[in-house]
Amino acid sequence: MTTTTVPQSTPKQDSIFWRRFRRSTPGKVGAVIVLAFVLLAVFASVLKPYDPRNEPNRYTLRLKPPSITALWNEEAKQTYTDPVSGKVNVLAAPFGTDNLGRDLLTRVLHGTRISLKVGVVSTLLALVLGSLLGVLAGYFGGWLDSVLGYVTDVMLAFPGILLAIGFASIFSADNPPLLIAGLDRLFALNSPQLVTAMIAVSLVQIPVYLRLARGVVLSVREREFVAAAGALGASQGRMVFRHVLPNSLSPLIVQGALSIATATIEVAALGFLGIGAQPPLPEWGTMISDSRQYYLDAPWTMIFPGLAIFLTVLGFNLLGDGLRDVLDPRSTQ
Repeated sequence: MTTTTVPQSTPKQDSIFWRRFRRSTPGKVGAVIVLAFVLLAVFASVLKPYDPRNEPNRYTLRLKPPSITALWNEEAKQTYTDPVSGKVNVLAAPFGTDNLGRDLLTRVLHGTRISLKVGVVSTLLALVLGSLLGVLAGYFGGWLDSVLGYVTDVMLAFPGILLAIGFASIFSADNPPLLIAGLDRLFALNSPQLVTAMIAVSLVQIPVYLRLARGVVLSVREREFVAAAGALGASQGRMVFRHVLPNSLSPLIVQGALSIATATIEVAALGFLGIGAQPPLPEWGTMISDSRQYYLDAPWTMIFPGLAIFLTVLGFNLLGDGLRDVLDPRSTQ
C-alpha cells in the first residue's frame, strides 16, 4: 500500500523591500502624507467642483475668516448664517475666503493637482535625461565625460532657483514655442507660463542626476557580472541598458522622491515671483503672492497655501528618507 504525501503550502514570505519599509517610520509617515495628497488631487473635482475661469462674483464675501470661527466670532456668525433657515454653516468656507471672495479650501484642493503634476513631471524629465547622460558619460568616458562634467560644474555653481528664473524668463508667454504649447495641451495645465516653469525646474535638476548616475555607473561597470557579459559577447547597448542601468536605479529612485519636494518649492517660488502660473489658476505659490498685501488683516489667505506646500514637501522628504533606508544595501533594518 502506497501513501501519497500532500505537499504543504508554505506561507508566502514578504520581500525584503516591504519588510524594511514597514520598519521605517519616516517612510511610512511620508507615504501616508503623499498618498493623502494624491487622493485629494485625483478626487478634487468630485469633492469640490471648480472652474477658476468661470467663477461667480462673490465680492460680498471677500477676506472673510474661516467659517469655523462663527462658533465664537459674532461677525463671522452673521456672515455664515443662512438668512432663510437661520442656521450657521460652519463648513461654508473652512479655510476662509480670499480677496475676491473665493473659497480657499476649494482653491487649495485644486492647487494640489497642479503642484503634484508639475513636481512629478519635472522630476521625471530630469530623472530620465540626467540619468541617461550620466550613464553614457560614466560608461564610455572620454570627451563625452569631460564635456558633460564641465557643463555640470558650471550649472551647479549657480543657485538652482536663480537658474530656474533665468530659464523661465527666456520664452514669451504670448507666443510660446511649439514644444511648450504641446506639453501644455498634453498635461492639461492651461498655462504656458506654468509649463515654462516646469521645464526650467527640470533643467536645473538634470546636473544632479547626471553626476549621481555617473558616479554609480563608474562603480558598477567594473563589477564581475558586467565583465562576464562582455566576455560572452554582449553588445555595448545591451551591457548599458540590461546590466549597468538596472543596477544603478536605487540611488536614482531615492533622489527622485527627494527632488519632487524640491521641484514643488521651486515651482511655488516661481509662481510667487510672477514667472510661473498666472491668476486665476489656483497654484499655491501664486495664491501666496496674491495674499501678500493682506497677510496682516487676513493671515489665513497665506497660511493655508503655505501649509499645503509644507506638508507636501515634508511628505516627499520623509518618503525619500524611508526609501533610502530600504534600498541601501548596507541597511541593518
